[in-house]
Amino acid sequence: MKNTYKYICLVAMLIGFTSCEKLLEVTPNSEFSPGNILTTEEGIKSLLFSAYAHQQTQTGSKLTINTSEVCTDMAFNSGGAENATLLPIINFTWNSDLITFREDVWAPNYRSIRDANDVVENIDDVNTSDEKKKLYKAEARVLRAYAYTVLYSWFGRVPLRISNSQPGDLARATDEEMRTFIETEITESIADLPDPGQEEAYGRINKGNASGILAKFYLNTKQWQKAADAALAVINFNYYTTTQYEFKDLFKIENELNNREMLLVLPCINETGGFGNWYMAGALPSGFKSTPQIPEFVYVGSMANFATQYRLRTAFVNSMAPNDKRRSLICTSYINNNNVTVNILNDDNARSFKYWDNTTVGNNGGSDVPLLRYADILLTRAEALNELSTTPPTECFTLINQVRTRAGLEGLTIANTPSKEDFRDAIFRERGWEFISEGKRREDLIRQGTFLSSAIARGVSPDLATPDKLLFPIPQIEVEANKLLDPSN
Repeated sequence: MKNTYKYICLVAMLIGFTSCEKLLEVTPNSEFSPGNILTTEEGIKSLLFSAYAHQQTQTGSKLTINTSEVCTDMAFNSGGAENATLLPIINFTWNSDLITFREDVWAPNYRSIRDANDVVENIDDVNTSDEKKKLYKAEARVLRAYAYTVLYSWFGRVPLRISNSQPGDLARATDEEMRTFIETEITESIADLPDPGQEEAYGRINKGNASGILAKFYLNTKQWQKAADAALAVINFNYYTTTQYEFKDLFKIENELNNREMLLVLPCINETGGFGNWYMAGALPSGFKSTPQIPEFVYVGSMANFATQYRLRTAFVNSMAPNDKRRSLICTSYINNNNVTVNILNDDNARSFKYWDNTTVGNNGGSDVPLLRYADILLTRAEALNELSTTPPTECFTLINQVRTRAGLEGLTIANTPSKEDFRDAIFRERGWEFISEGKRREDLIRQGTFLSSAIARGVSPDLATPDKLLFPIPQIEVEANKLLDPSN
């Protein structure tokens, strides 16, 4: 089912990239001809899958993971061509011309929004059952809302394109308009989505992950009660769990289908075609052969080893307890091609091996990238409940300790985490250790209020780590193409 879904997405993406002129060349009798692509079920599904496919090319990619982490206390980068892109992020010297802002975030999200808009605007004319119309429309609305949550997190207010009939020039929406749109799109769609585990194919939107997307949006915008309630809605499905797999096995390919930790993933496949997970090709140390820490991970000749090096900061790794099971996926020493053991814990040089795939072909690994996990939902509700209280309620400890238990750590109690401030610090430490190389650290530090101070503490100039850096700049090429898009307004 996983490979079938990926194949469908690949076909759909190709359709989505095809220009209007190309579509006119399709044989009129084809179900994908211009006259009926928006009226047949297969035609509208191709657009829906194209919206999925554009999402699949961005948020979990190697550059967007790294962009969200090298500007924090978690990650570092050196070497290779990618360092030219990541160095400004590390040093807080980025500007609106940095290509990753447009190519890896802005453009794919707006392509997904474009295709979702077409589904929403044309679904009523499709020759299919009312039940399927409701399903496809609900999926499309959640997909475009999710795209806007990503854009909002990176750039703040952006043009709110909710119809493909809107003019090309469009001003930024107000903050209230963006928040209301995202909330409304998801809340009105949930009823028409399947329960988790009942969706037609791996990776599709369901009630659980739609509620989870909403919970995280509420959390990052500090709408604490709504965040707590949306997270509880996910928990109350009694479908998701943290006990199905040990942490070291959670990300293995053989455990991907029916993995009840994962609410939403970026499906990857170890074949060429645009859907491979390229992270490990950059995380491998130079001359890597194997590591005694994870003996089942062995480099073979079919695998690529990039010149660029995706690294973890030493202080961050050392903040983890020695018995923390999440360290089992962090490589701190390895055996190189000369059979010499190399220690890489120091000098900000440890590596995340979370996405290892023994069948990687070239750059392309098949390990899916988690966009939203159940652990995130538990910690979301715990954080929100703590913020709503004067002291952490008992439920906060029940929630965070589900995550800590899997990591092999002792549970927290009111005795060792007595105050609201103590629990807030504990939550952010836990989130850091739990979500290494999942692209969440930047948004967490911003929400905690330590993004800038953390940068200054590790040597970034206070003249660079300024409040305007809490958002990335809208890509300059988009500003030039849209005369109403004023980044200063």
